[in-house]
Amino acid sequence: MPQTITACTMDCPDACSLIVDQRRDGRVLLRGNPDSPYTAGFTCAKIKGHIKRLQHADRIRHPLLKVNGNWQRIDWPTALDLCAEKFQALRSEPKSILHIKSEGAKGVLKAATTLFFSILGSSRTKGSLCDAAGFMAYIYDFGSRKNNDINDLIQAKRIVNWGKDFARSSIHTAAIIRKACRQGSRMLTISPGGDGNDAFCKERIRIRPGTDRFLAAAVIKLLARNGRISPDLFKHTKNPQNFLNLIESEKSQNLAVSCGVPQADIEKLAHWYGSQEPVATFVGTGLQRYRYGGENTRFINALAFLSGNIGINGGGSYFHQHSYRNVNLSWTRPARRKSRRSFPISAIGESILAAEDPPIKLIWVNGINVVNQAPDSRQIARAFDGVEFKVVVDAFMNDTAQRADLILPTTLMLEQEDIIGSYMHEYVQHVRRVLSAPSEARNDMWILSEIGRRLDPPVQLPDTETCLRNSLNTPYLQVTLDTLRQQGCAKANRPTVAYADLRFDHQDGKYRFPASLHPEPDGDSRYPLQLLTLVRRDAIHSQILPEDQNETPQAWVAPDNPILPQIDRSRNVYIVSPLGRLKISLQTIPGLHPEVVLYRRGDWMNRKGGVNQLISAAITDLGSGAPFYDQKVRLEN
Repeated sequence: MPQTITACTMDCPDACSLIVDQRRDGRVLLRGNPDSPYTAGFTCAKIKGHIKRLQHADRIRHPLLKVNGNWQRIDWPTALDLCAEKFQALRSEPKSILHIKSEGAKGVLKAATTLFFSILGSSRTKGSLCDAAGFMAYIYDFGSRKNNDINDLIQAKRIVNWGKDFARSSIHTAAIIRKACRQGSRMLTISPGGDGNDAFCKERIRIRPGTDRFLAAAVIKLLARNGRISPDLFKHTKNPQNFLNLIESEKSQNLAVSCGVPQADIEKLAHWYGSQEPVATFVGTGLQRYRYGGENTRFINALAFLSGNIGINGGGSYFHQHSYRNVNLSWTRPARRKSRRSFPISAIGESILAAEDPPIKLIWVNGINVVNQAPDSRQIARAFDGVEFKVVVDAFMNDTAQRADLILPTTLMLEQEDIIGSYMHEYVQHVRRVLSAPSEARNDMWILSEIGRRLDPPVQLPDTETCLRNSLNTPYLQVTLDTLRQQGCAKANRPTVAYADLRFDHQDGKYRFPASLHPEPDGDSRYPLQLLTLVRRDAIHSQILPEDQNETPQAWVAPDNPILPQIDRSRNVYIVSPLGRLKISLQTIPGLHPEVVLYRRGDWMNRKGGVNQLISAAITDLGSGAPFYDQKVRLEN
């Protein structure tokens, strides 16, 4: 019974080391590698369900061309020649080609698509549907985004979790927190509810969605009033008095009302941050998925800094780091760069429809089910319908693939070699090809290399071996590709404590404070509830098999939600936004904020789900992110 060590390439911070067992009866089993310091022998439900996707009957196994509205199987030479013909016709106006790419699977070889379209000079997307506002907040504050080593959490005496659902989004971080708590640490969760942290976190503060900046500002104000901020810290900051004046100008009562947190809880949080014990801060991605998501993050960072918890063991502010920070992707940047046009991914439908000089004539999609995953799905679908030719590289007939003119079948995790980093821990891992892909499935690099050599002049991509070797050419790693293949992983050489000398990565070395505190946008009495489309436990993004999607999607409200008595749950119930309505099965869940409707995202429109069709396209204050959680809705029969 052969066993092989490889690594998970899902868009997850844990980046698990995996053992794959291939049984004599044909079954394939996945389990966590017990010898991996971080994976420690266990994995999540998401990875355990991946085998079903590999072997599923609905998997796309051959190139498919849409002819008169019907799908026809074609061979690879025909598909590649067609793609090359379409690209060649647009070489003189490459901005009419739009490349849409995301992190449906991670790995350095996935970046080959970036190189190909950079050489062409095509249009591209900017920002992120995941963490753009928070990412840029750290850049604005610290000049970079660095975390303490994740295992340094053991040194924390107190851990303040601003909204991260560890039970669904990083079970290995949860394991480290449990260990810290067994050794005497305490954890406090700040959340609108609906997270799965209750198993190891009994202390919590319920907050109105999207208002974390007001709570952080209220605590900073209280710490300043009580003399709990060291004057020496301001030597490491730029224009501190402007920030202190901003905090002083805010009334404590107004801040408390804005975030919906009782004064007793504000004082409790101030006591946690004002103690002499190290406090680690976790910033969840949810709180930056609002119009002022960057500002939410920046005020939390300011609180962590001013309480003396940056640059120390057991402290730090944790968010997503860059997945590829420990590898070298300079090979993805062409020697001669062309001017490129960028569209925000968070408003991609609107951008395609508005594009002129030139309009978009060809779309290439890989690594993302963009019609399903981005806001205002129906508008994206309309935008796709108006483009002459769309190519989607995918393995299933999801909402985006349905709108393609050509579908190219892709290999999936366990079917291709790669190198993977993590946006939480410091291990770089070799992803070994373990299983055979369907005979006609191909990886992105092969597809674009074959198209590139058909062009005139050709677009030449480096070979796989060169890309993998070049990716390890970084000062953070002392390992060759051959050694990495043998060992399976290597740990990057980075400090345990980020910003230990309180010198930050801005040119002057100083920390930056936010310059303003924006009020919440005005509400609309017709839509009194806030729609939170949160992460699932058993699937990542929209990588959900058809049979695992409910015919009527579920949504949850609090038992004390004021709208609930007006809804007859024995009849059809709908979530309604200005963009449309979606039929749901309405449930209740204790602890949820009474102004919230909770929906677990990722199901497809073609399976009667697809909640993003109700969410308006907009852009966050920083990073061109998507303010998904700003969407206001109502419930009705």
